[in-house]
Amino acid sequence: MTSFTQKYKDEIAKQIKALMAIDSPTGYTDDAADYVTNYLKELGYSPVRTNKGGVTVYLGGESDEAVLLSGHIDTLGAMVEAIKPDGRLKVTAIGGLNPNNAEAENCTILTRDGRKYSGTFQLVNASTHVNENYSTEKRTFDTVEVVIDEKVFSKEDTQKLGIETGDYIFADPRTVITDSGYIKSRFLDDKLSVAILLVYAKMLKDENKTPKRCTYVHITVFEEVGHGGASSVPDDVTEFLCVDMGCVGEGLTCKEHQVSICVKDSSGPSNYHMVSALIKAAKENDIDYAADVYPFYGSDADMALRAGYDIRHALIGAGVYASHGYERSHLDGAFNTLRLIDAYIER
Repeated sequence: MTSFTQKYKDEIAKQIKALMAIDSPTGYTDDAADYVTNYLKELGYSPVRTNKGGVTVYLGGESDEAVLLSGHIDTLGAMVEAIKPDGRLKVTAIGGLNPNNAEAENCTILTRDGRKYSGTFQLVNASTHVNENYSTEKRTFDTVEVVIDEKVFSKEDTQKLGIETGDYIFADPRTVITDSGYIKSRFLDDKLSVAILLVYAKMLKDENKTPKRCTYVHITVFEEVGHGGASSVPDDVTEFLCVDMGCVGEGLTCKEHQVSICVKDSSGPSNYHMVSALIKAAKENDIDYAADVYPFYGSDADMALRAGYDIRHALIGAGVYASHGYERSHLDGAFNTLRLIDAYIER
């Protein structure tokens, strides 16, 4: 018989694979939001699409004061800024896509009329046998272009394909889940958290459980450009618990198999009482966690505060290494995050 733990780890893995297969850079998120909406409807919930394109849903509960859980479905990406004279594409980043690790990544260009073309992010003059400055060339989106896998040699050739300024470019996520439980992919920030939140909603239904506290979920769609959490906070919400990637790196204690509790990010400290309650819930339930300061980080919770909401806020998430690149986490970290969400709501 499959254990409780393995059942929900398997469901998290299933949802990660499904979400990663749907391209959703900021501004082009309808397909991913449709998936989230349909998943929640199939569970028996009544999700609502916001005007901005996000998804909100009420999970139930009995308290007077509500908690809002958030994750974001939008990812990094790119857009055609201009078609170059040789038919290749100058791109502009959406969010924090970094040309240093986008280089040599396969991608797809989507035209406004729905045609798709494959391509690759490459350094201009990318052949090391030709370019003596290959190793020293600074990677920017002035020096890294998209090479289209079609016979195009001029701007006019590319235009004949229907490609124009403003077309989206999707980087290949290259999602792998190893037998040892490691999850490797682009865009674990924040589709891993969205998978966890979907599985939390499923767990409540499967276990015939009503949350102890009134609980909402908001899957936002503009986090990567800084205003995802700035709207659609229900009136009875007093606490905003953002579920986003936990940082893993030098100077921090979190590992990929843990749930990270952010005590301070670049906007300032998380709410003291929420952090204390999260740490207490982790300790009392034997949940493997780490508490860390994130030096270069902002979240939907920060955006809600800047928008003027009078709420307490905190941030948790599965440990993710190599953020905004080819990221890595672990199913244990995802499951520990799921457990901490449940333990915090039930405290």
